[in-house]
Amino acid sequence: MSAFANPLISVYVANHNYGRYISQAIESVIGQTLQDFELLVIDDGSTDDSRAVIERYRGHPRVTPIFQNNQGLSVTNNIALRASRGKYIMRLDADDWLDAHALEVLAGTLERNPDVGMVFPDYYHVDEKGGVIEIVRRHDFKDVTLYDQPAHGACTLIRRDCLLELEGYDEGFRCQDGYELWVRFIERYKVKNINLPLFYYRQHGASLTRNEKRILDTRNQILARQAKLNGGHLKMAAIVPVRGPSFETNSLALEPLGGRALIDWSIEAALRAERVDTVVVTSPDAAVLDHIAARYGSAVLTHKRDPGLALPNTGIEPTILSVLEFLSAAGHPEPLALADLSIESPFRSSRHIDTAGNVLELFDTDSVIAVRPETNQFYSHDGTGLKPVRQSSTLRLERNELFREAGGLRVCRTAFLREQSRISGGRLGHVVLDQRAAINIRSKLDWEIAEALVSTEEGSHGSA
Repeated sequence: MSAFANPLISVYVANHNYGRYISQAIESVIGQTLQDFELLVIDDGSTDDSRAVIERYRGHPRVTPIFQNNQGLSVTNNIALRASRGKYIMRLDADDWLDAHALEVLAGTLERNPDVGMVFPDYYHVDEKGGVIEIVRRHDFKDVTLYDQPAHGACTLIRRDCLLELEGYDEGFRCQDGYELWVRFIERYKVKNINLPLFYYRQHGASLTRNEKRILDTRNQILARQAKLNGGHLKMAAIVPVRGPSFETNSLALEPLGGRALIDWSIEAALRAERVDTVVVTSPDAAVLDHIAARYGSAVLTHKRDPGLALPNTGIEPTILSVLEFLSAAGHPEPLALADLSIESPFRSSRHIDTAGNVLELFDTDSVIAVRPETNQFYSHDGTGLKPVRQSSTLRLERNELFREAGGLRVCRTAFLREQSRISGGRLGHVVLDQRAAINIRSKLDWEIAEALVSTEEGSHGSA
């Protein structure tokens, strides 16, 4: 190993029970056009035939096998950081593999740009057998100003000194996709992308990214931790607008779901949110206001909404402005931010509300909305017939990704609302919700689905 004591690049393959794939990952590194590297192969307590496959490379001059008890990806990342000797470092997951030119292109970019701390490429999305499904093309980061879409956790080349200055990876988060490092990294260093597909990203039944809710919950925790580290102080007033059964014949506001009125789900989520210090229910319906007063007392403020502001197809902004005047008249200081909560989304939690506030503050946005990514094909009609919105099923451009608003959660800075007379827009951030949290009750079928979910959870946990 003495001939490679100071490699330009340290690549480490992180493996747990991917014996059927790991040889392809290792060979893709060994076959790079740039040969100034060391390769650490770290097996994280595999129980399949991974060890036997890895041992075949023990004699290779650039390969160092490392075997450990199962400790998780974040610990493995830090072990690799301590063991590596390269100027740059990259993680390669054992079920993925590199294009032969990946190290040459990425390292060349960092060598030419000493002010950049991280560089990442586009990639091929492949199926379980390695067949290419599509090319995923990231934004051109020369034009990016809102850094809320992270680099891929793997196959990203990073200056090792930058990682050491950040004290490595936070081992408190076991479920990781690179987001924790990204949030800290962009505060101190420049990042750059290469619009060339330079690795093959395999998705299959065992992929970490399949566990969407776990990933999203972890991201929410990461944002909360970073906001606290940054001394986050932005507090919000949560406003729950309700027309009520007297003004909307099909209103479900007071209908029981899991032993409590539908409106209570949103109110109680707001009361639990750390970012929220004031909760206001605004409604023209006396029955709704009486319900709130009887159930919550002084913990929730009630605002008598002007019936004219509750008419169908009336924007929510005039109502929210009237709530601000109500708060001012009652002696409350004007909140820095506002959360507009729709009662039709009972499974949107306090954590989602807090996350929206964290995004607003950490990424310095004017407003934030809750969304779900849309992966279905969409069509528009140009007068001659339907035309696909996405022109190619094999080229996925990040700039063309579609999101739909979901979960009845919009947050904005109060100053933005006053200046623009709108609650969403400007520099607009987003919070991705899991499927359950994104449910909006707009029909009888939606209500039946919500009841079924609550019933299932009561059977599993003994409570709603």
